[in-house]
Amino acid sequence: MGGEAGSAAVVGPESRVKSLGLVFEDERKGCYSSGDTVAGHVLLEAAEPVTLRALRLEAQGRATAAWGPSAGATAPAAASEVEYLNVRLSLREPPAGEGILLLQPGKHEFPFSFQLPSEPLVTSFSGKYGSIRYCVRAVLERPQAPDQSIKRELQVVSHIDVNTPALLTPVLKTQEKMVGCWFFTSGPVSLSAKIERKGYCNGEAIPIYAEIENCSSRLIVPKAAIFQTQTYLASGKTKTVRLMVAHVRGNHIASGSTDTWNGKTLKIPPVTPSILDCCIIRVDYSLAVYIHIPGAKKLMLELPVVIGTVPYNGFGSRNSSIASQFFMDMSWLTLTLPEQPEAPPNYADVVSEEELSRHVPPYPQPPNCEGESCCPMFACIQEFRFQPPPLYSEVDPHPSDVEETQPVSFIL
Repeated sequence: MGGEAGSAAVVGPESRVKSLGLVFEDERKGCYSSGDTVAGHVLLEAAEPVTLRALRLEAQGRATAAWGPSAGATAPAAASEVEYLNVRLSLREPPAGEGILLLQPGKHEFPFSFQLPSEPLVTSFSGKYGSIRYCVRAVLERPQAPDQSIKRELQVVSHIDVNTPALLTPVLKTQEKMVGCWFFTSGPVSLSAKIERKGYCNGEAIPIYAEIENCSSRLIVPKAAIFQTQTYLASGKTKTVRLMVAHVRGNHIASGSTDTWNGKTLKIPPVTPSILDCCIIRVDYSLAVYIHIPGAKKLMLELPVVIGTVPYNGFGSRNSSIASQFFMDMSWLTLTLPEQPEAPPNYADVVSEEELSRHVPPYPQPPNCEGESCCPMFACIQEFRFQPPPLYSEVDPHPSDVEETQPVSFIL
């Protein structure tokens, strides 16, 4: 929301101002963007007559990155700041020639409205070494008394459309790793991974296509994860924070085996959209597909991902469709073979040889036709079925009239 709903400050009993509040016109509005209008009211309740110098509204937005020196280090603290929004409005001021304004006891309401800059504003963010914050504050100036103020946070988002051609392009990487040390190698492990596009939104499930081949002697486990990388720049120094925000794992792959992920999904949790347009704070995302190999460093592929705000409309570019055919070649076996083998035919339903000879002539009869206008040859092929092998039985199904006795011997 655009800050807390209907925020108000209750002043102590010694003050003549009973409460000071700030509400937005649309409290249900989740966030604001460049060019939007921010409107609302400042609410003041006075227990007694109140003298004022002015009532003003301030809207500020800035990015800050800062951290102190490391323990035992001589390097000074680092700090940087970039301003994105600075608006000041006068909501009430004394008449010309007078320095004091008198408010009568009771409830007072002061409307306000201002427009955010048309230039792109950076998305709100709060991290370990910095933040990007926007706020609206009402300030009450009083003679011979400290200023009183109430502040509301304003959530701002810089929209990213994932339907742009750059974000509809598939991402593909391949890597191989030799497992073992020195000349005692047990064989390579290879990994190919692909996602259909680069841009996704919160709540979407990313289909992952991967092929893993284990030619080593070890049991390996494929995994995938979404990483958020926060980069802070202050006083020429850089700090980086890397967080895993979602993960999934596959089945164990034995030595000499392969495994294919034909669209294994990993859902994106609610996270801050990518921040790519701030000069001191950057938030990037990547989808990592990696192989856990016991006793060896894991094999990892990182595919860059952009978390946007405008959802995918379902109409990919032609380039995306052509590039996605790569995985058709890699997974054609899984698409053509059934997941479970079909059951063998029931012998009770198969026509016996005796019944077949009784109803079907020994050879197909050619059709009576003359000239070249006759139907093609393949249309005359007669349907046939393979006959089943004879069933094993201890009892002769066709006994003869004379019982024959023959010696039986076993060669050991």
